[in-house]
Amino acid sequence: MFERLKQHFAALTTHAEFHALRIVRQTGEHCSLRRNVPEPPAFTDDLGAMLSVRIAGVEAYAATSDLSLAGLQRALEAAERQAQMISRHALMPPGEPPTPKGQAHYESPSLHLPFPGLAERFELLAEESARVPNDPRLANWNLYLDCQRHEQLYLNSAGAEQWQALRFVYPGISVTAFDGSDSQTRTFGGYGSGQQGGAEILQRLGFVGASARVADEALQLLLAPNTPSGRTDLLLMPDQMMLQIHESIGHPLELDRILGDERNYAGTSFIDLADFGRYQYGSRLLNVTFDPGIPEELASYSHDDDGHPARKELLIRDGLLLRPLGGTLSQLRSGLPGVANSRASSWNRAPIDRMANLNLEPGDQSLAQLIAGIEHGVMMCTNRSWSIDDARNKFQFGCEWGRLIVNGELKGVVKNPNYRGVSSQFWRNLAAVGNASTVEVHGTPYCGKGEPNQVVRVGHASPACVFSQVDVFGGAA
Repeated sequence: MFERLKQHFAALTTHAEFHALRIVRQTGEHCSLRRNVPEPPAFTDDLGAMLSVRIAGVEAYAATSDLSLAGLQRALEAAERQAQMISRHALMPPGEPPTPKGQAHYESPSLHLPFPGLAERFELLAEESARVPNDPRLANWNLYLDCQRHEQLYLNSAGAEQWQALRFVYPGISVTAFDGSDSQTRTFGGYGSGQQGGAEILQRLGFVGASARVADEALQLLLAPNTPSGRTDLLLMPDQMMLQIHESIGHPLELDRILGDERNYAGTSFIDLADFGRYQYGSRLLNVTFDPGIPEELASYSHDDDGHPARKELLIRDGLLLRPLGGTLSQLRSGLPGVANSRASSWNRAPIDRMANLNLEPGDQSLAQLIAGIEHGVMMCTNRSWSIDDARNKFQFGCEWGRLIVNGELKGVVKNPNYRGVSSQFWRNLAAVGNASTVEVHGTPYCGKGEPNQVVRVGHASPACVFSQVDVFGGAA
């Protein structure tokens, strides 16, 4: 099919000085059990193409699911008409973005190996579900295993040909305990811990055997006291650092948001264009990178959806803000350097500035050292709620699991652990950063943005981190 579409692209006719074709096929399979009972599997299969043109410096797009030569030609002509109509209203400054060139072939790890079939997946889920203890307080549990595949071919009139084939795996467990007056849920993996690759992901995440521990922790939460309130030190584990990085660094640094494009829908940013190179985002322990080159991370790729090569870039160094998350068009508008992060959720959406793999670089302390350095504090794991203002500054997050830390030792479990803060101050209170042994790779397929809405995959790798004097509170009235 893709070979035929390459021939169709070569046969297209246009008056544009530049044109491109991005063909995307996305398939998925969802398997799940609830209380040991298999649920019907779900399947998705989506295929289409986006045509883009550049006329007098103006870019426009048109999408189609008709992949015949005639269908692609009609979409190309529609994109031309769009470019001509908006040219007199163009906001772009003089000049043109660089034209993508060259060839590339990128695949997820172990893509050449088959992934377990439906029968094998359901058998695996059934075996793991059976490990949930027979306790009347366990009101509900479900296990699932999603496998999604993304194939994309990008071609343009400058001779670029870029093929990417990606596979994403999401194994998840959720157990809810209820004692008649309170319910507590504990989860493992799922849509916050997706990775690229194959069956090795299940072993890497420790999926087999995890359900008994998850159930036990849900029961422990029922018996635990509420998290005490007050200002204290906070140890965030990587599965919660994922959300902290995502909401209070990732979104504020998206360049189109800073330029005002998202004001109408997803908000703005507390960061201004003048802040880059000057603003102290966090303590000197804060180092953040855009890194599309970690093979198993969810948003690793060789080129973005505008065809530009992706490479690791330092966004924050020693706490100092250096570079935004902006693709070539936003770079041209702002005059700032950016990254290759023009990304689209599907064939029928145009690429916009998106997070991809946004990672916090490791420090020099083991988990034991992080804990030993806290006199009074709370450790929190696994996000369960979040709220943040339109400028991505003031926030309040809740977690599933908490442990008190007293005199450098982990103590009892606490439930309903929550914390709040202001991004511009919170990161300056970063007091200790875990070393490589504490780093975990997480990611979600559900980052939403844009009008019309686009939901894309993002990855976040992070060590455990300690923040000083954070406003922590529990669920007590």
